[in-house]
Amino acid sequence: MKIFHSITDFICSKKTILTLGTFDGVHIGHKKILEKITQSRSVGTENGKYESLVLTFFPHPRMVLQEHSDIKLLNTISEKIDLLEQSGIENLVIHPFDESFSQLTAEEFVKTVLVNKFNIHKIIIGHDHRFGKNRTANIDDLIDFGKQYGFEVEEISAQEINAISVSSTKIRNALEQGDIALANKYLGYHYFLSGTIVKGKQLGRTIGFPTANLKIEENYKLIPQNGVYIVYSIIDGERVFGMMNIGFNPTVDGENHSIEINFFDFDQDLYHQNITVSVLHRIRSEQKFESVSFLKNQLEIDRNEAKSFLDNFLRK
Repeated sequence: MKIFHSITDFICSKKTILTLGTFDGVHIGHKKILEKITQSRSVGTENGKYESLVLTFFPHPRMVLQEHSDIKLLNTISEKIDLLEQSGIENLVIHPFDESFSQLTAEEFVKTVLVNKFNIHKIIIGHDHRFGKNRTANIDDLIDFGKQYGFEVEEISAQEINAISVSSTKIRNALEQGDIALANKYLGYHYFLSGTIVKGKQLGRTIGFPTANLKIEENYKLIPQNGVYIVYSIIDGERVFGMMNIGFNPTVDGENHSIEINFFDFDQDLYHQNITVSVLHRIRSEQKFESVSFLKNQLEIDRNEAKSFLDNFLRK
């Protein structure tokens, strides 16, 4: 997949079949659209007559247009790139969204971007898509522009959208409520966190539960609700399971929010390594215990529950 970091950088000698959007999460609804792009490109073409293209934006438009927006995203930009690459798309344009770009009228966007820059053959888009300054244009306007400028518009109907009734907002809400099962169902993969392992207080080591402390640089990444989760990471090509605590460690009067993973049957130095932690299941909420001894007892119960869950998970 070729990656371009602005519309002006994009170069392609062929006509394109494209879609556009924020694609946060690259969930099963997004994948339905991406499949249409790749399938449409391969039908009736002559020696690769068309190329597939996704236009997305960073920062998220709501971060720019809503002054006090505190929106958290399902993917960092690097995570989104990896997920889109898996879809088979040939070209990805990540355009810096700013006030100036938001002021383009619908026709300016169609003419200068879709027609002049992307050499558009077809756009595949949802029936409820709105675009242009103040989002004033709709699918009917886009169809009219298509007739005027000579490109096709394939509308994804309300029935198709409802059949895959998924939205990034629903997934965000599920994660914020700790409903990992629902979020993973909508995503079509296990929600994951990517970051660097850093040194913590090392309390876990003293009670038989050493933890790897995950630091996520991107402050816009959505962290699931505080609690204890069953997780796995791919380390040196092997899938390593464990349990993860998200929260403030109230039993030891923790003040900073942290993400700590206790990997099972694993004793390897991970400091300064970048890892990805995929989340399978939520065990419980974060709790404050009477003492570290009570905490240790609960962690043993959590580990047993996690291993029982994993026995069933690995049999599937």
